[in-house]
Amino acid sequence: MSSFDLILKNGTVFTPEATEITDIAVKDGKIVDFGSFDNAEEIIDCTNLFVFPGLIDTQCHFREPGGEHKETLETGTLSAALGGVTGIFEMPNTNPLTITPEAMEFKLKKAHETSYVDFAFYFGGTAEYAEHLSEWENIDGVCGIKIFMGASNGDLLSATDEEIDAIVANGKRVIAVHAEDESIMNENKVTILGDSNDVAMHYKWRSEESCLNATKRIVSIAKKYSRKVHILHITTAQEMAFLKANKDIASAEVLANHLTLHAPDCYDMFGTLAQQKPTDT
Repeated sequence: MSSFDLILKNGTVFTPEATEITDIAVKDGKIVDFGSFDNAEEIIDCTNLFVFPGLIDTQCHFREPGGEHKETLETGTLSAALGGVTGIFEMPNTNPLTITPEAMEFKLKKAHETSYVDFAFYFGGTAEYAEHLSEWENIDGVCGIKIFMGASNGDLLSATDEEIDAIVANGKRVIAVHAEDESIMNENKVTILGDSNDVAMHYKWRSEESCLNATKRIVSIAKKYSRKVHILHITTAQEMAFLKANKDIASAEVLANHLTLHAPDCYDMFGTLAQQKPTDT
């Protein structure tokens, strides 16, 4: 009788100390040991391959409901699974927006029916429903609250300190933040962009100043309420320096495309395919 269901043989594995070549033994769908093994129902040769645990993507933008012709929870999570992502946190800017329990219930039901991976969903933070967020953030399947400080759509835009304050004041869970200053960007649209549709101007009107100012504002409000915030898709060195001094209240993330594409060269090479938010200098 086999000792294990599966052995991943001779794979390169990351440990807290280093990388090492080892076998991974699996029983009943769980990793049970590392070492040198040969007795299993199935053995997969992982020589010259890296073996990772399932990844968790904490910022997914699927298009269901409202944009199923582009992507659904089923097709999006299938793509995630094929890429080694076994858990997702999905954003609220669908149509309708995920800003009510009814909208959240639709996503949760659909995900239970069709998702290929583990899932959770952000509630969209709005001043209109701010007083309910401390209750709604505890719905099973909700991972937190999302604030769009700039360049969002419709009722999801929370551009003023008063709107943001109302959201942060209600609840305890981590708030994920798209940090761009709407007023600075609107001014830049007039003074820098004008009537131009040149995508190469994108990084100029969605400026470093806009990102840094918004990040400083949200951290200040977060400290007022001792509320943890997570700043999404950081793109500027100035923000990183500021957040390094505020690790007690704020965390941050960076995306792979922001590390590999650089303006303005990326627009010369790829045009609108390189467009990304926020700035990309």
